[in-house]
Amino acid sequence: MNLFHVVSSPRKERSASIEVANAFIDVWLGKNPSGVVETLNVWDAQLPDFDGEALAAKYAGLEGKQLTPGQERAWSEIKRLANLFIRADLILFSVPMWNFGIPYRLKHLIDTVSHKDILFTFDERGLLGLLGGKTVVVIAARGAQLGGDFPERDFDHQIAYLKTWSHMVGIQNVHAVAIEKTLFGPEVDRAARAAARSTAEALAHAL
Repeated sequence: MNLFHVVSSPRKERSASIEVANAFIDVWLGKNPSGVVETLNVWDAQLPDFDGEALAAKYAGLEGKQLTPGQERAWSEIKRLANLFIRADLILFSVPMWNFGIPYRLKHLIDTVSHKDILFTFDERGLLGLLGGKTVVVIAARGAQLGGDFPERDFDHQIAYLKTWSHMVGIQNVHAVAIEKTLFGPEVDRAARAAARSTAEALAHAL
């Protein structure tokens, strides 16, 4: 079993999403002692810009043209990053909510690897994801709580976005654990983290 952890909080040891994700991983490793955990922190990784040779490589592929050496190099780096998703059995996202959405570095990673014939394909019959059979777990931290004037159904572009991406690449088994009110003072923060850790650990036991 292979677990791929995508870290998208820059707060490191202060991060609620990382803390709860690590609790999930500990239980998962207890159930899968020979399991492999791979981690990519989007703030530390050298993510390629998707322009120039990379963009040209994408359209050359779509048009059935042979790639130039420069395009091959750019596309090889994209496929190297995509292979982290492809070889995983479980993809774990630890992600804070930024302006109701996800951090731009996580969006950068997703846009870098999500391409035809890498994570999905399509033809006149429609879109077909290539990562079927995998599981996605989203650990989502939020400084406040959605609701009231900001109902979750309209303003959650964090978990909802990652569910949409999962569906696009063929993953139907998606779970989410939310940590809310992390900016409402130390006591509320500690209680929210503890509750989310318990939920994440139970989820890891169940998967």
